[in-house]
Amino acid sequence: MTDHLPAPRRIDGQALRRIIQRATELQTSEAELREGLTEEELLLLGEEVGIAPTHLRRAMQEERTRALAPAESTAITWLVGARQVAATRTITGDQSQIEDALARWMLEGELLQVRRRYRDRVSYERREGAWASLRRSFGFGGHKYLLARAKEVTTQVISLDETRCLVQLVADLSNTRNERLVGSGLTIGAGAATTGIALVLGIMAPVAVVPMALGAPLAILIARSRRRQIEEFRVALEQVLDRLEHGDLDQKHKLGKPNVNVLDRIAEEIRKNL
Repeated sequence: MTDHLPAPRRIDGQALRRIIQRATELQTSEAELREGLTEEELLLLGEEVGIAPTHLRRAMQEERTRALAPAESTAITWLVGARQVAATRTITGDQSQIEDALARWMLEGELLQVRRRYRDRVSYERREGAWASLRRSFGFGGHKYLLARAKEVTTQVISLDETRCLVQLVADLSNTRNERLVGSGLTIGAGAATTGIALVLGIMAPVAVVPMALGAPLAILIARSRRRQIEEFRVALEQVLDRLEHGDLDQKHKLGKPNVNVLDRIAEEIRKNL
């Protein structure tokens, strides 16, 4: 008789994902979420709905890093690009060692200085001074020191397990965005002012409106060109993660020796470049 029983109906992959997602929503809707949950409570809730603790911890860590660089979707973002640019990677190593290596590189490799120390991250800003200015001006070592142009660079290292850490670098480029917006606004304003003066002087309207007509598209081109700069910053952040991943940011890496005379340091850098 059992030979004639119908085969169990199988659920395809897409339907299975939708069912699990919906079941999770129904399960979590029964919990009191208005005041939020602690990480321990969230892990317990995950066990109830059958989510592996390792996956849930990884999702929590990624959510913590996502808060540093929230997604933007506005007309200004379309015009001049995002206010922030971020790079994230999973790096094998001890959390404290990775944090130390990043700090050394930001201070000496990128010529930054500590701006704020938070509980779970550190922010850096452009370092001022004669030595830092000289190195940036001459580009010693063939380095562009691009991150020094950012308003702020934030580093965050989160331990995923005993051997891996999630590393995120975020560059705040609101200063370059504001500069580009001001430049675009001045371009439009100059075109409008020229058109107004031409009309006052009695120049024919078809000719007088040319500066204003050209000013608007030129202003858009100026603003949109910042997207190329954003990509350069993204590459710079990824290069830091490359060095970190391949162990290039070790303790032997010494770009600056604070106790050495400035002239001796300049001579040393010149000898390196020769």
